[in-house]
Amino acid sequence: MIPLKASPELVPVGGADTLPRHVAIIMDGNGRWAKARRLPRVAGHRRGVEAVRRIVRKAGEIGLEVLTLYAFSSENWRRPMEEVSDLMGLLRHFIRADLNEIAGAGVRIRVIGDYRAFQDDLVKLIDDAIARTAANTGMTLVIALNYGSHNEIARATRALAERARAGEIDPASITAEAITGELDTADIPPVDLLIRTSGERRLSNFLLWQAAYAELLFTDTLWPDFGEAELVEALDDFSRRERRFGGL
Repeated sequence: MIPLKASPELVPVGGADTLPRHVAIIMDGNGRWAKARRLPRVAGHRRGVEAVRRIVRKAGEIGLEVLTLYAFSSENWRRPMEEVSDLMGLLRHFIRADLNEIAGAGVRIRVIGDYRAFQDDLVKLIDDAIARTAANTGMTLVIALNYGSHNEIARATRALAERARAGEIDPASITAEAITGELDTADIPPVDLLIRTSGERRLSNFLLWQAAYAELLFTDTLWPDFGEAELVEALDDFSRRERRFGGL
């Protein structure tokens, strides 16, 4: 496990040439942050939203091409309904409060997962945010909502199977690239760096296909405490790794 330390420089050491194209983050530790302070879990989630703001701004300033955040998994429905309701409320607030800044910074919003399972008003907010930023040419901010990688891969392979049954494609032509083309992230580059906060060392059904060759970084820092310096430290660590993709 790599203990991230705050760096006095908030610019990656190697510069733009060493940046990953796609960074994905499992934002974990909101509940533990709140528990350590004897606060309700929603207080941790609120501080987590503040961390999202910091990281999105910094990622855009640095010049990341894609940042994906695991905001709500398909398994999160198992949490108490009060907590799920709080999370949905925070998502509404984030969109309403931050969309102008995000859109003004040239960020393009994408969503992966079945967010249409949410309440109608929230679905409309998400749809409007996607549409409003669709023509932006800056960083792509991908938000995983009601997302699970197993389900995504199953949907992709089912779509290819249906096309094969209809005679549109030859089953023998189904390759890894064909599956990639059916995923929610079809036009997004694969994950180069996957970060998980809070000390857990699991992928938790997140971008399993897309992260096949990703560098993994696990930090004990709880998500509400993850800031600009921690992001830069993670990017610096990435720049020092040698990626061979199975070669020499």
